[in-house]
Amino acid sequence: MSGEGGGTLTPTGWRVPALLVLIGAMAGLLVANSVSGLPVMPWSAIPTLLLLAFAEAFTAVRTARRIGRAPGTEPIEPLSAARLVALAKASALFASLALGYFAGTALAVTERLDLPSHREVFLTALGTALAAGLLLAAALYLEYACRVPENDEEDRDDTPGPA
Repeated sequence: MSGEGGGTLTPTGWRVPALLVLIGAMAGLLVANSVSGLPVMPWSAIPTLLLLAFAEAFTAVRTARRIGRAPGTEPIEPLSAARLVALAKASALFASLALGYFAGTALAVTERLDLPSHREVFLTALGTALAAGLLLAAALYLEYACRVPENDEEDRDDTPGPA
């Protein structure tokens, strides 16, 4: 995709999310090891991230059908597709950081799992990291679903235009 300004939008590769996971993990380890006591882990982040992942995966399936012009679907507006790509990119970056942060926090408390409070923090952090991983996968799938098929240009050339 390229805009009038000459800039291009490239698909999210594996390097940026991997780097953000590492940065998030370092931050999670640092915070968990530097605060006195245990870091507060909100269990409500798990269903929230799962709901976001489900919504993005559902949207990705519908978008892929609409872009592929499946029978019974309306074509998607280009601006709507661009907005979905922006949502997917932002979600992928956030999910990468969250995955790393909560995995790092879970890793930081693994040596004291015999204590109930540490076990609770570990399970909550691990569940949140897994939910963030699902959101990352759904976001990358939504970004992939917004791609225009290769044969779309050929279809547009065959349609009669103004003479």
